[in-house]
Amino acid sequence: MTAVTPGLVCAHHHLYSELARGMPAPPEVATNFQEILEQVWWRLDSALDLEMLEWSAKLGALEALESGTTAIIDHNETPNAIEGSLSVIADACAEVGVRVVTGYGVTDRHGPEEALRGLEENKRFMDAGGNCLVSVHAAFTCSDETLQGAAALADEYNVGVHIHVAEGPGDVDAPNRLAGLTNDKWLLSHCVHLPTENDLKGTILHNPRSNLNNGVGYADPARFRNQVALGTDGIGANMIESFRLSYVMQRSVDVTAVPDTSWAWLENGLNLVPEARNDEVTWSYDPMDPWHIAFTAGIHPVEVKVGGEVMYADGAPTRVDAEEIRAKAREQAARLHARL
Repeated sequence: MTAVTPGLVCAHHHLYSELARGMPAPPEVATNFQEILEQVWWRLDSALDLEMLEWSAKLGALEALESGTTAIIDHNETPNAIEGSLSVIADACAEVGVRVVTGYGVTDRHGPEEALRGLEENKRFMDAGGNCLVSVHAAFTCSDETLQGAAALADEYNVGVHIHVAEGPGDVDAPNRLAGLTNDKWLLSHCVHLPTENDLKGTILHNPRSNLNNGVGYADPARFRNQVALGTDGIGANMIESFRLSYVMQRSVDVTAVPDTSWAWLENGLNLVPEARNDEVTWSYDPMDPWHIAFTAGIHPVEVKVGGEVMYADGAPTRVDAEEIRAKAREQAARLHARL
């Protein structure tokens, strides 16, 4: 028996991080989130070039398609390969057959010039007709001028801002830094250390596996009045898996929690990329309702249609060679890991 649903949406992804698997250990053991950023993720993003980014994005898009995810909201950070990076990501996803909304994560981490280059890349991509959200790394790595510049650029193009908010304790001042800037188009990722009562507007993006992996705590997103959607923060794009994990994590703080809440968070991704409502995923299991899916292993897509075109069938993508993508991604991962 099979069932059909709209395409799934990964509301927070980092396609640049797909090649991180098996990367060399950091110089020292990271003991807190700031050290994880400095010794792992910021070393990784600084080592990437556009060729690595292309195959990382293709691999991420392929794995999304294989898990029934037809749309990705991506947040790119490649400080030594900024110019043209968003087009590389968009072209890679289009080749595979997956929808993508992307943006460059602006930051002052390497100085104000880098922040300006990041803003310009967002602007360039939007001027070229790209599907973009102006992206910002986080308040704690940006000056007030950069935060205001990103908000102004987003307002100019009538799009939202995609930003990490209070993921770790070092960003607890984010609500004050972002006061008066946010609106309902903004996407606020993580929000682990965001106070329940706050004035930030926008959708909260919940990434339970990443938060556990980085040891930053549990966001308990049910406490917020904002809309909540589910992401992966770069750890693949299997949204059924993310749904299951978000449900059991919610049970860890509220034994009365039911899977319907986490399923609603998953479905909220369609509000962010409404085009995915027109996609169709035929699943190996029926019925595809939260009470069944939460407790049934091995559910996978049988066929995936994006915009009416079959992009995945008979265990393989229809537009690209999956083995070629994986082989090229391994080659680029070897280059990346050698730099690290």
